Amino acid sequence: MKPVWQILAVGLAGAVSGQGAAAVQDSPWLSLLVGALSAVLLVLVYRWVVGRTERRPVTELAREGAPGSLLVGLVTGVAMFGVVIANIYVLGDYEVHGFGSATGAIGLVGFMAGAAVTEELMFRGLLFRLVERGLGTYLALALSGTVFGAVHLLNQDATLLGGAAIAIEAGGMLAAAYAATRSLWLPIGLHFGWNFAESGIFGTEVSGNGATHGLLDASTSGAALITGGEFGPEASVYATLSGVLVTLVFLRVARRRGHIVPRRRAERVDALATLAR
Repeated sequence: MKPVWQILAVGLAGAVSGQGAAAVQDSPWLSLLVGALSAVLLVLVYRWVVGRTERRPVTELAREGAPGSLLVGLVTGVAMFGVVIANIYVLGDYEVHGFGSATGAIGLVGFMAGAAVTEELMFRGLLFRLVERGLGTYLALALSGTVFGAVHLLNQDATLLGGAAIAIEAGGMLAAAYAATRSLWLPIGLHFGWNFAESGIFGTEVSGNGATHGLLDASTSGAALITGGEFGPEASVYATLSGVLVTLVFLRVARRRGHIVPRRRAERVDALATLAR
């Protein structure tokens, strides 16, 4: 019953946060405030329910080292998407028409922060972590990544290519980032950095959710394999390849640190979480 209570608590907090974000989406400053408060609320709810049901220190959200891990993730996410969009630009399929909206970008900071925290707590903090206990790191990574990609098929402009790309590049990479560090702060920062660069900086579509209004007024055109089509650059072959490469790097780090959990070795997960802090 422990996972059920955890999923219900975090899911409910995420739903409330999502409703709040939707209610203020036309007000950039309110979006920023609501997004920041939502992120804090979700972290507190996760710490409370996991700590209470599992009766252990919630080391995956420890305060120590959090700012540094968030910063590393943020920079990595922005840099990764910058490389993806640079490749699309070189091929002539990304065009900047001018400056976009600074206030729009401000609102996206809050919205993307709330979304990143919600999804990382649900998919890496709960789904991946709990499945890993019984199936091991690699199967948990594949399963949680598949579910993560499938959920994105519910978006308004979703495509099978986009869902598959999300499963591989994001689901795999973010789970591997958690496995390497045994901390959720790095994947949260990475997730936020990628999404904000995509929307708040380069002004492209995000995961099939329609156009965004960031710092740049831009558009993509050309083959969906290169640009991602209506789903956005996340469905691009460049995004998929970059995600796979970074996933392999994180998995190598995880192996070196002894963080790879074999199948049916549940007791090792808690030991790894303790040793990682």
